[in-house]
Amino acid sequence: MFQLPPEFSALISVFSPLFSKKIFERAGQLLLGAILTQGTRTVCGILRTLGLKNTHRWDLYHRVLSRAKWSAFQCSKKLLHLLIKTFLAQDKVLIFGIDETLERRKGEQIKAKGIYRDAVRSSKSHFVKASGLRWICVMLLTPISWANRIWALPFLTVLAPSERYHEEQGKPHKTISDWTKQICLVISRWLPDFQFIMLGDGSYAVRKLLAAAPPNLTWVVRFRMDSRLDDFPPPYFILNEAATTEKGERQPSLHNRLEDEQTEWQNVQFSEWYGQTNKVMQIATGTSIWYRAGEPIVPIRWVLVRDPKGELDPTAIACTDLEMPAMQIVKHYLKRWQVEVTFEEVRAHLGVETQRQWSDLSILRSTPCLMALFSIVTLWADYLKSVNLLTTFQTAWYQKTFPTFSDAVASIRYRIWGFQLNSHSLKNSKCEISFKIFNYHLAFMAARTV
Repeated sequence: MFQLPPEFSALISVFSPLFSKKIFERAGQLLLGAILTQGTRTVCGILRTLGLKNTHRWDLYHRVLSRAKWSAFQCSKKLLHLLIKTFLAQDKVLIFGIDETLERRKGEQIKAKGIYRDAVRSSKSHFVKASGLRWICVMLLTPISWANRIWALPFLTVLAPSERYHEEQGKPHKTISDWTKQICLVISRWLPDFQFIMLGDGSYAVRKLLAAAPPNLTWVVRFRMDSRLDDFPPPYFILNEAATTEKGERQPSLHNRLEDEQTEWQNVQFSEWYGQTNKVMQIATGTSIWYRAGEPIVPIRWVLVRDPKGELDPTAIACTDLEMPAMQIVKHYLKRWQVEVTFEEVRAHLGVETQRQWSDLSILRSTPCLMALFSIVTLWADYLKSVNLLTTFQTAWYQKTFPTFSDAVASIRYRIWGFQLNSHSLKNSKCEISFKIFNYHLAFMAARTV
């Protein structure tokens, strides 16, 4: 059995009250093995990496996911507080990104799967559908000083089953906005002393969702150009009692404002714009009521963004905080792209979409654990940086100034294998040590291929 490095044991010790002693030990081994394993992240593959391929009770490790009593939901709460304590201890305003991702899976045993648009393989001119599981992932957007950029750290991943699954179970179907409403209320209860901003794409621009936001939540979402907007209603008095109409006069649509010569545009410069630096854009802003009969009234501040050179398509952004400056709204929305970066990293380095569990409980746990492993690796890499053990690996064709996530994973693998070498050399004979040194040398070479 692998020895856990002391800093890793201290890192995951915050989760120990949620597990029994034996289950926590096996869970720690599985997490360590998931970092070391390359290729598919199956339990059997992890056991091979840990040198447990000949263990007679391999089923005990499967039961950590399929039968053991522990709550992934409570682990998410612990992880969120740990991330805030480590990276944002002084901040009172937190920024979260939320988005869905598709885990491509097939098989009759996977009950919650459905047919969805595959955003990774689709484009504006090419539509691809795939069978799989749809997950809603919430990430904390925080600057990482040693990476010199903002990272999106997952802490809560929720399965959103297909409509067919709910029909078969005889349950009412819950849409993405229904799940998101519950997620926002939960985070609000977890963080009663914080204000937080939630960043989402156009699928979260839903009146019922924005209207149900708790008092300490502000939404920043992409907005439709053809949405109907109205003025705020003027108050009037009847028998000394104040009363208002539901809405005022109708405003021009955002699409019409793009072509209206009377629209006031302001030239602004963004230091970073989707990989570009010092990008000059034009913005226009205003406040409106987003209203439709039979649905809640949502006051918003809208921001139109267009490229003066005409190279990029215009974009509309809506914010539920009417006092937030337009420039700040756009800067917040630009951070949402880090969510997509994290989705790519967890697939490339942590094996998301390669697990093969079939039982319902294992499915509900395996993907959220691998997503959360991204945050655990980041926390561990932050410790390695403090003791000068975080290495930035260079190649002949790509010179990096700051460490990336692949460097964090590789440095952690070096640390794990090095700790095993040091701990075993105190316990084994010289012959055994030589054999282990050879094996660990091979492992070091494998880690460098990240």
